[in-house]
Amino acid sequence: MNHSPVISNRLVKAVFLDRDGVINVDHGYVSTPEQFEFVAGVFEACQHFQAQGYKLVVVTNQSGIARGYYSTEQFETLTQWMCQQFAAHGVHITAVYHCPHHPTQGLVPYVQDCHCRKPEPGMLLQAIADHGIDPAQSIMVGDKGADMQAAASAGVGHKVLVQSGQPFSDQEAALADAVWPSLHAFAFGTPS
Repeated sequence: MNHSPVISNRLVKAVFLDRDGVINVDHGYVSTPEQFEFVAGVFEACQHFQAQGYKLVVVTNQSGIARGYYSTEQFETLTQWMCQQFAAHGVHITAVYHCPHHPTQGLVPYVQDCHCRKPEPGMLLQAIADHGIDPAQSIMVGDKGADMQAAASAGVGHKVLVQSGQPFSDQEAALADAVWPSLHAFAFGTPS
């Protein structure tokens, strides 16, 4: 009898991270390293998740590109710098996905309804496909209801809302499985 070899399709787990408000303090349309202030404890939290076997994937709406506040090239330069800062702390960012669009404001060709801008799940679904991620074993950490909606639509198993200073309603909080003060607090189970 001829048997085909068994091919392993073992999926990996990931922590999906919103950027502004989770990784860095949301100062509004951050586009340079000088404006980029890492949230306290973010490196330690990411080290912790990495040690637990999670891939780290950033999924970020960047309508500042659509609005003309900064270019795709400036975003990519900042992203490379950000990933270098993580690497210097022993953290590997598997991938960064961004949506440059806005449905009503900005410059052609970026003004459009798209499937990547959260609350749509496009960035997460692309990451899941690109990296063999099992969404059910994965976590989304964001600071807005839109992050929780995108995660739910992508089938992400655990949704965490962090208190970045951005207001969110009780209804938005109800979309999350947990609300924590920060990524660090969630990672280590401490209230602050």
